[in-house]
Amino acid sequence: MSEGADKAIAEALKQFAWVEEIPVSITVCDDKGIILAMNKRSRDTFQKGEVSLIGKSLFDCHPPHAKAKIEMLMKTHQTNAYTIEKAGVKKLIYQAPWFNEGVFGGLVELSMVIPMEMPHFIRTPPPASGAPSGHPGNAPK
Repeated sequence: MSEGADKAIAEALKQFAWVEEIPVSITVCDDKGIILAMNKRSRDTFQKGEVSLIGKSLFDCHPPHAKAKIEMLMKTHQTNAYTIEKAGVKKLIYQAPWFNEGVFGGLVELSMVIPMEMPHFIRTPPPASGAPSGHPGNAPK
């Protein structure tokens, strides 16, 4: 690769440097389940010692019921979300397909620590254009 291309890649990676240290585990696999990328939180959570999981199959890291779920997500391109609790820590797990120019590329898993109890808000969409919203400043004149 040319020096110019190396510099261009380095500059592009700087734009996404925040991904490395965000306090959310991010794991990306391809359409065959091969791990393509892991941020620091993901590596700290899933890697054992210095052995990298990049290039390994995520199917080797999951029990049969989880493998079946991952296979289903890959075939249907659906999203899966759930919470877990382990050692007094609650996490939200969000698994979603990623695409490159409309072609399925694989799955991304986000895992984040969340409070045991947290508020839930129901937000209503704004009313259709011209309809009053209940806010005096938005009433028709």
